Amino acid sequence: MKKRTINVKGSEISVYSQSQEDYISLTDMVKTFGDESIIYNWLRNRNTIEFLGIWEQLYNPDFKPVEFERFKSQAGLNRFSLSPKKWIEATNAIGLLSKAGRYGGGTYAHKDIAFEFGSWLSPEFKLYLIKEFQRLKEDELRIQSLEWNLQRTLAKVNYKIHTDAVKDKLIPPRITKSQANHIYAYEADLLNVALFGMTAGEWRQGNPGKAGNMRDYAALEQLVVLSNLESINSVLIHQGLAQPERLRQLNDIAINQMRYLIGATALRRLAGPEKIDKGND
Repeated sequence: MKKRTINVKGSEISVYSQSQEDYISLTDMVKTFGDESIIYNWLRNRNTIEFLGIWEQLYNPDFKPVEFERFKSQAGLNRFSLSPKKWIEATNAIGLLSKAGRYGGGTYAHKDIAFEFGSWLSPEFKLYLIKEFQRLKEDELRIQSLEWNLQRTLAKVNYKIHTDAVKDKLIPPRITKSQANHIYAYEADLLNVALFGMTAGEWRQGNPGKAGNMRDYAALEQLVVLSNLESINSVLIHQGLAQPERLRQLNDIAINQMRYLIGATALRRLAGPEKIDKGND
């Protein structure tokens, strides 16, 4: 989980990202108003239970509605009490998180739920919370955009190195310019197949309404790997490896690097070598 903090009316509030979703610390939010007993009182409220249940039904396919109905029927009774941990364990909820630990521990809620909790604390506090959270996300988008542009530039620089290697090792002397361009494009498609699983032409056929090329729509992680593949391919070219063998090696490298970058253990294969292999048997 990635942790950041925002300052809301003098209070430092932790924000965690998990599975591309943002969770805000309710424990930090209540420090201005009292202690964590406020969270327990909020959870005892019938309107809170209904809101949490509806949110889970919208976004959580593994939510247990029977347990939710049981809690809702008991909400409001004097003997009824509910903790975040009890709610999570009984209903398999994902909207609340209960983290142990002296530093960074406590109760966290998905941003939708945290904003609702903010309204319960104070409408003014909620507005400041939303404002600071939006500022945080805007800053992150700016940084991500800078990183993407940097990687795009790096990919272009490495592409120049890559095409120089193609010219030195693969283009025969005294060929026409169109023949040379064909070889350049063919080598570029080798990288496209190794990383994206398709050629540039196949991408255009599948995306007729999009301008540019597949690399313009690549994720930051893909651009990082593409930059690496271009450099590695230039080395493999100088080593004299045939194109089918280079494709297989580049594909393996792309799979391993993407697994590392995005942490997706279920990612098994980005592309297969068959498309270019057939033309080089």
